Amino acid sequence: MNTYGRLPAAMSHGKGCRLWDVNGKSYLDGLGGIAVNTLGHAHPKLVPALQDQVAKLIHCSNYYVTPNAEKLAAKLVEISGMTNVFFCCTGLEANEAALKLARKYGHDKGIAKPQIVVYEKAFHGRSIATLSATGNPKVQAGFGPLVEGFIRVPMNDIEALKKATEGNPNVSAVFFETIQGEGGINPMRVEYLQQVRQLCDERGWLLMIDEVQCGMGRTGKWFAHQWAGIVPDVMPLAKGLGSGVPIGAVVAGPKAAHIFGPGNHGTTFGGNPLAMRAGVETLRIMEEEKLLDNAATVGAHLKAALQKALGGNPGVREVRGQGLMLGVELAKPCGVLAERALHAGLLISVTADSVIRLVPPLILSTAEADEIVAILVPLIDAFLKE
Repeated sequence: MNTYGRLPAAMSHGKGCRLWDVNGKSYLDGLGGIAVNTLGHAHPKLVPALQDQVAKLIHCSNYYVTPNAEKLAAKLVEISGMTNVFFCCTGLEANEAALKLARKYGHDKGIAKPQIVVYEKAFHGRSIATLSATGNPKVQAGFGPLVEGFIRVPMNDIEALKKATEGNPNVSAVFFETIQGEGGINPMRVEYLQQVRQLCDERGWLLMIDEVQCGMGRTGKWFAHQWAGIVPDVMPLAKGLGSGVPIGAVVAGPKAAHIFGPGNHGTTFGGNPLAMRAGVETLRIMEEEKLLDNAATVGAHLKAALQKALGGNPGVREVRGQGLMLGVELAKPCGVLAERALHAGLLISVTADSVIRLVPPLILSTAEADEIVAILVPLIDAFLKE
């Protein structure tokens, strides 16, 4: 169907942070499959593990125990400080499950019509419920009536959150991305995250943090909210968790872990042996190769280099983000830069109309970061002169 504005390239294969198209042209991958290819392409430790799994068992069904699902869940619990995990296939499904948890949590407390606080510029997916939670009128247009039960507030404003929920007994949860991805790489401030955690504790709400894009080591910690020293009650994950194999997860803490009972939620493909092996191996390799440290170090280098190179340009509003999740906001819409970068041998995306998004594999080297700057900065400079 006519759903994607495709760029004029067809990729054939990749190695590390590089891709080659069917004509043999090479590209530096600054997009990582949109924050998915954690270990880059054709990682020498991941490939044989997946080949081994495909030869054994790809899928069997959730009627039976999948040992690697238990192993991956145990690892996610360990690194998150939470208690239970549900596996699905995508970030949308993980977010959808979180919304169901919040509603049932409200119903279990006797709230007939539970409400969930969501944020301006948020993006949680394209199903009807996650679209309703999303804060982008452009992606919502044409799909009404949207699902009711959402209260929308601005980011980083605790007074606005308190005011929007004052005297409302129907609120059951607060739901947000630590760093908004599609919304333009907009980070929540550390003190705000701590304030929301405190407010949720005081009022008995679930704190639900969407770490689909900003999680899995991208900022230099396993999950971006960990910079604030807090633990959510519900945490949807996906994207980078399987290094390209479709996988999603909802991690829950004690307040949310036992809301679902048998028959309340399920999935055909979620937790299948191939995806679980991909998750187990991705986390193992990330630890072995110290990729959290690499994301923090190389990300800080890349951000500083971009700020230095673009600092004097009045058409550049801000370089922001953390680790290897960075955005360069320009003063005018810059969608054309995705194709211009492609022709120059660099893969990027443009989100929120005027923000260049960089979410490369977490194996990116300092030399490759410098290469991104060397290709991207002249393109930005030329574009802003037009």
